[in-house]
Amino acid sequence: MTGPDGAGRLDCTPAGVKLCALSDLADPGARNFVLQIGERYFHGFVVRVGDGVSGYVDRCPHMGLPLAKTLDDYLSPDGHVVCGWHGAVFEPTTGLCRGGPCVGASLTAWPVRVMDGVVVTA
Repeated sequence: MTGPDGAGRLDCTPAGVKLCALSDLADPGARNFVLQIGERYFHGFVVRVGDGVSGYVDRCPHMGLPLAKTLDDYLSPDGHVVCGWHGAVFEPTTGLCRGGPCVGASLTAWPVRVMDGVVVTA
């Protein structure tokens, strides 16, 4: 694991942590996860598109804030990830910013995958 980010926040997790069943995520949909690892915490979210999932550290590259103002409210009606604070728009499967104050930057990937119908850290 890499070092802390801010006040006790981590920017990665160990592999093999079960997060949820794939069926618990809407398609398209996104869900927040906070994992305690020792004395520190990891904040991330998972985006589902079809049978695939992508995970990201819950931190906008523009200002470092969590993206959602409301729990699990990461996606626009057209399925893009949107920063609720400054309107940056990100591709759901790559994390690349396509619009807003950080065009060309990317969300920090959080490795996740689907294994036997369960979303797990990779």
